[in-house]
Amino acid sequence: MSRDSNPLWQRLWLDLIFLAGAAVIFLQSASSNYQVVLAPEGVTATAVDYTAFLSPLLFWVGSVLLTIRLASWWIGRSAGAMEATATRIGLAKATAPSVAAGLSRQHRRIAGGIALVSLAFSFAVAASIFNLTYNGQTRVDATLTNGADVTVTGSTATPVGPIVQTIQAMPGVAAAIPMQHRFAYVGNDLQDIYGIDPTRIGEATAVENAYFANKDAAATLKALETTPDGVLVSQETVNDFQLALGDPIKLRLQDATTHQYKAVPFKFVGVALEFPTAPKDSFLVANASYLATETGSPAHEVLLVRSLGDPKALAATIRQDLGSTSGYTVTDLESAFHIIASSLTAVDLGRLTTVEIAFAVVLLAAATGLMLFLGFAERKRTAEILAALGASGAEIGGFLWSEALLILVPGAVVGSVIGVAAADMLVKLLSGIFDPPPDALSYPLIQLLGFALVGIVATVAAVQIARLRVSREVDA
Repeated sequence: MSRDSNPLWQRLWLDLIFLAGAAVIFLQSASSNYQVVLAPEGVTATAVDYTAFLSPLLFWVGSVLLTIRLASWWIGRSAGAMEATATRIGLAKATAPSVAAGLSRQHRRIAGGIALVSLAFSFAVAASIFNLTYNGQTRVDATLTNGADVTVTGSTATPVGPIVQTIQAMPGVAAAIPMQHRFAYVGNDLQDIYGIDPTRIGEATAVENAYFANKDAAATLKALETTPDGVLVSQETVNDFQLALGDPIKLRLQDATTHQYKAVPFKFVGVALEFPTAPKDSFLVANASYLATETGSPAHEVLLVRSLGDPKALAATIRQDLGSTSGYTVTDLESAFHIIASSLTAVDLGRLTTVEIAFAVVLLAAATGLMLFLGFAERKRTAEILAALGASGAEIGGFLWSEALLILVPGAVVGSVIGVAAADMLVKLLSGIFDPPPDALSYPLIQLLGFALVGIVATVAAVQIARLRVSREVDA
């Protein structure tokens, strides 16, 4: 096939141009730490730069066009390989050379079918992965704000210590871990300081890698555990005081006896970007045992509770048990959804997700079956040739199955890869709406298996219908 017979977009290499454009836009955003969504603290409005979404759009279009180019090139030059494969799996034994030659001649139509199937699979995979990641990160966002499934907040005068065992023994409670919440002066800046047990904090709440600058929660908590006077500080504090790991730092904490602030030595062991119940800007995290020793008060002001069931129901039970005059405030995840800092992740995408997945399933079924109804004239001619060569009905069916599998399998594989990549791009571009950003994509395995099943069922149905039509035309 000459170069001039190729479509205009192939001669212009639009597929590679689109992919290059997508890469340039995406890498520019990543290298400059640009966030497509800007939600400054104290500002309720959110600004979105929609031009950044050209990256996944160009990637999607470029990938589908590249699929057509490569599939057409490969099928047009792989008659021998297709003949061997058809013979090996028993789809068309005696007629394998004719089947392979027929498929090779129709490489453009089949390449279009592969691209259409890959487009359907990529949309279904990208939508399902992004939606699950979004919904999961919304919960992380709410947990970060509330502190845990249920959080009981007291004060220095009303510590949570006396109620820990009571709440721990309640039905539906998986763990109840106390945490200190005090205040400390860093220079002239008054900051929140949280005293924790690094070995147990994870029993009651999620401690994500994204909470720390080194993206390693386990290593950071281990460093705090092995350094009794260790402290985690915010990036803002590191920048203000030019701190390096291991540097000594003095904080002023209130003494429980004198009620005066006194200097207490600490050692800088890590940077905390986020922490359960902590403010967004500046805060400190230290060992609760060290804070208790240095301030003379072992009191804990916050109790983090992990629920075995519905956090809202558990919170109601705890409120009822404590009483309205106890001095404690009980909050749960549902209440946190209304106050989380990121306004976009507060949106419930449940109904939109249902519509997207339903559309993806319909598109998937249509795409995998549609191509077997197109090009019927070519398929009829090939079937007539096979029949003239003495092919049986089973061998003609093998020809149809060869074409169907040649469209379905590469289309599903390529589409799944494109879908995962597109979902990853969307999550990275929208990292500004997540607080914190997700560590990795979430994969809905049941939905993905369901998409594969829909594709298989639609293909089987289309092959059977096409087989009946071809048999009727050939017999006529």
